[in-house]
Amino acid sequence: MPQLTIVVPVYNEAAVLRLFHRRLGEVIDHLPLACSVLYVDDGSCDDTWSIIVSLLAADSCVGALRLSRNFGKEAALTAGLDAAGGDAVVVIDADLQDPPELIPALVEQWQAGYDVVYATRTARDGESRFKRFTAAAFYRSMEKLSDTAIPRDTGDFRLLSRRALDALGQLRERQRFMKGLFSWIGFRQTAVHYLREPRHGGTTKWNYWRLAQLAIEGITSFSTAPLRLATWVGLASAAASFVYGLWVLLRTLIYGDPVAGYPTLILVILFLGGVQLLALGVIGEYLGRNYAESKQRPLYFVEEQHPPQTPR
Repeated sequence: MPQLTIVVPVYNEAAVLRLFHRRLGEVIDHLPLACSVLYVDDGSCDDTWSIIVSLLAADSCVGALRLSRNFGKEAALTAGLDAAGGDAVVVIDADLQDPPELIPALVEQWQAGYDVVYATRTARDGESRFKRFTAAAFYRSMEKLSDTAIPRDTGDFRLLSRRALDALGQLRERQRFMKGLFSWIGFRQTAVHYLREPRHGGTTKWNYWRLAQLAIEGITSFSTAPLRLATWVGLASAAASFVYGLWVLLRTLIYGDPVAGYPTLILVILFLGGVQLLALGVIGEYLGRNYAESKQRPLYFVEEQHPPQTPR
């Protein structure tokens, strides 16, 4: 019987974890596969780990990793994928915004021959209009900026075949944008659409600051467009400054110099200074990522590891 591992990265999800596991168990009981569940605790500071330990004791198909600290979701997800066995892996969050009941549809597409089956949101219930707007703007910006086709309105909820998982395991970069990496490996990919539900408990860990950081991570990891933009803005500014300087010279030669134009001079100085600082900031973002990659630090450390005993 084919084996399926369900990887669940968690961070401070004590409020919803038992409900999630109950719903997930009802789903895998009806799958024609040997299923196991692997929870990855990304350094939670609430009762998440103690709940996982109780699930380990009650269900032999449950395994767990406990990271030595909070490394971030991308690293926790990587740890789970590195440890996952089986013929296919499903990645899902524990907050129940991504319904476990969709897993059979992902499995069906995998059995039809697809290596990556990703879940695309048709709507995002429980989120503000501003958050929906910024999310849509980010995915559409990535679509224009990146050479890698990243599906719109698609998170980490997806299924990966064994060969797709093995290919992903070869990508060991430190600055990880998993949505882009999932797409970059290629192979046959397809979508399953669903309605994203509100959180069933706890609070989101993704405030606007962290979402902005993730957006910068995605853009700089999969596109050099900001560097090109800085180059073109610099060229345009230099050309405009040259034309303006030539006009000032000609005006002075023809009409003399009445010592005027101080506001214009200040405006030009501030504009060019702002453009230069912006360009330096863009270069600094890419330079910082090269610095992080050059140190070659491990992506994560595991404090405790409990592999699943018997799939169900």
